[in-house]
Amino acid sequence: MPTTPARPELSADDLRVLLAVARLGRLTAAADLLGIDHTTVRRRLDRLEAALGARVLDRGADGWQLTGLGRDVVERAATLEDLLDQVAAIAEGDHTVRGTVRVAAPDGFGSLIIAPALAGVRSEHPGIAVELVTSTRPLSLRGSGFDLAVTIGQAAGARVTAEPLTDYALRLYASADYLAAHPPIRSAADLAGLELIFYVDALLTVQELDLAPVLGGMRTGFASTNVFAQLEAVRAGAGIGLLHAFMAENDPDLVPVLPDEVEFRLRFTLSSRPESPAVGAVAIVRDALFRAVASRRAELLPGG
Repeated sequence: MPTTPARPELSADDLRVLLAVARLGRLTAAADLLGIDHTTVRRRLDRLEAALGARVLDRGADGWQLTGLGRDVVERAATLEDLLDQVAAIAEGDHTVRGTVRVAAPDGFGSLIIAPALAGVRSEHPGIAVELVTSTRPLSLRGSGFDLAVTIGQAAGARVTAEPLTDYALRLYASADYLAAHPPIRSAADLAGLELIFYVDALLTVQELDLAPVLGGMRTGFASTNVFAQLEAVRAGAGIGLLHAFMAENDPDLVPVLPDEVEFRLRFTLSSRPESPAVGAVAIVRDALFRAVASRRAELLPGG
């Protein structure tokens, strides 16, 4: 009676290969990072899938993507990788805080507020590697793919710990040329019929940003899922933008419109994974984010 071949044992080296592919999305890029050839990467992945008895990667349009099992394996294997790195460092007498911290955030806030804070972390703690993932769409808080995540409004996720990070203001702004070409705006009633620059309504899946109906008779003349595109459209005179104050308040090309009458205040929430592998590094990055928003409070909430 034929016997079923025994599954190969799990290998830490094979897990490191999966981590590299998960981060880079391509076998060749992972091979370059690890200093091996891509056929070795493929062979180790095959061996890992044989050990697990299931696929961990599927080929997607933009490279290799993790399966559900693959995401779970990567989440736990990252812990192993960081522990191995920390043990090796301690053995060499190096007690520097080490680890890789991935931060996910909305594009504007991530680029203008978080990126400088992460640069400061790198300067003070060279053993910490930081990754910033920005997105214009709502972030998934299913518990993998990030160590810290900034979301708009209340975070929803059973496997994360959430805390308020900072409130921020949205205000109306326009170029001087646009304002000169239209009747004076002295009250919210004067906004009727003017062009609003905002998000694409059909793609606006962040409930807290569904603010356009509050602006009454304004019509959306230019819409984008990207806040930087909205900013540039306002600069170019395409209309009046409902923009983040921290992006527009100090822009010399923009003029605030009804700043004492029209202002929306929202909240950024910071979520973390309790099982994040680089606990010390995550704590350092978290503290840096809170210091960053405290030091830039006047930009986030102009006028107090």
